[in-house]
Amino acid sequence: FATADSRTSACLVPMAEGGLRLLGTKDPWALHVAMLEEVYAQANQFDVIHSHVDYLTFPFARHSSTPTVTTLHGRLDLPETRRVLARFPEQRLVSISETQRLPLADLPLRWQATVYNGIRLEHFPFRAEPDDPPYLVFLGRISPEKGPVQAIEIAKRSGIPLKIAAKIDPADREWAEANFLPLLGTPGVEYLGEVNEQQKAELLGGALALLFPINWPEPFGLVMIESMACGTPVVAFPGGSVEEIVVDGVTGLICHSHTIDEMVAALERVEQLDRAACRRHVERYFSSRVMAERYEAVYRQVLAESLTEQLGPAIASLDGRLTTRDLIGHDGRHLLLTARVLRNGQTQQTPDEKGQASLDWYDDGRIPENGHATAAPGVTTLSEQSIDRDRPAAD
Repeated sequence: FATADSRTSACLVPMAEGGLRLLGTKDPWALHVAMLEEVYAQANQFDVIHSHVDYLTFPFARHSSTPTVTTLHGRLDLPETRRVLARFPEQRLVSISETQRLPLADLPLRWQATVYNGIRLEHFPFRAEPDDPPYLVFLGRISPEKGPVQAIEIAKRSGIPLKIAAKIDPADREWAEANFLPLLGTPGVEYLGEVNEQQKAELLGGALALLFPINWPEPFGLVMIESMACGTPVVAFPGGSVEEIVVDGVTGLICHSHTIDEMVAALERVEQLDRAACRRHVERYFSSRVMAERYEAVYRQVLAESLTEQLGPAIASLDGRLTTRDLIGHDGRHLLLTARVLRNGQTQQTPDEKGQASLDWYDDGRIPENGHATAAPGVTTLSEQSIDRDRPAAD
C-alpha cells in the first residue's frame, strides 16, 4: 500500500499517484485514513502489518486480530504526541534511534526495537577525495531547527564556499523569507534549491564536509548517513540522534559547545578524517540490507508474541516445559503458517503432507541450506489449540 510510482517486487496497491507533498495535496490525512481503511479491510490476508503513518494506525490496529507494528519517524517530545501515545500503550512500536524515545521514557509503551534507517549504498558512490577547490554542503529543509542560517555564517567565517540544496516547505516560507533568503547574497554561498537523488549523491560526494548545525532533537537525520556513504564526514552540533550516528573523530566531528566558533575550528581538522572509514561505518550499520534484516527480526518477534497471546491458556497449562520459542522453532516461514492458523481461531490446512495445521519439532536449532525446516520424526498437530505434551521441547 503505497504511491503508484513506488518500485517493489511485492504486490503494489497504489493509494496515490505520487508523494503527497510533491502532488500538493491539501488534505493528506484524508488519504492516509482511506488507505488504512483499505489495509485493515484485508487484514486477515496478512501475518503482520507494518505501518509508517504514525499514530493514525492505532485505532485500526486496536480492533484488528492481525498484529501491527508501527515505526515512529518524527519527534516525540511534543505534548500532543505524548497524549496520543499514552492512550495506546498496547501498540507495538519501533523507534529509529534510541534518543528518539527519551521524552517518553516514563510511559509504559510497547517498544519492540530500535531500527536505524538504511540506504541503498549503490545510490551513493564512494569518493576517496573531495572536489578541488573544496566546498561545504548543507542539505535538508530550510527551517530554523535545521540551522541553515548558522551554516552560512560558518562558511563565511571559514572562507570555504557553501552549496545549499534544500526545500522550503509552506510552513517555513515566512521564516525563510525573513531570515534565510536575504543571506543568499553572501559571497561563496550558492543556493541550488531542491535536487534529485543523483544530484544529491554527486553534491555530497564532492564536498569536504556536510554541515549539520541543528538545534532540535533530530529523530534520525538521513542526510548524515547519505553523506558518510559517499565518504564525506559530518560536522555537527549534538542533538537527538547525532551521537548515535556519527562517530566523533572518526566519521565526523561533533561540536559539543554548540558554537559557530567550534564548528569553524573543526573544519580545520576535517581533512584528517579517513573518508573510507565513513563509508565502512554506513556499510556496517546503515545499509538497506541491515535495516531489512532488523525489521525481519522484529516481524518474527511480533509474530511470536502474537502466538503467545493467542495460545496463552494452552501454553500456561504446560507448566513452563514448553516456551514460545520452542513452539515456533527457528524457521520464519513455518512461523507464518502457524500464526495464520491460530489467528483465525480454527484449524486450517497448511502445506504439509498430511494436510493438517502442524508444528514441526527440531532436533537442533539449525536451518537447512534450502531454507526450509526439517521436522524430527513425527509431527505434533495443533487442533483446537491442543498440544501433545509428550513431545520433547526443542533446544
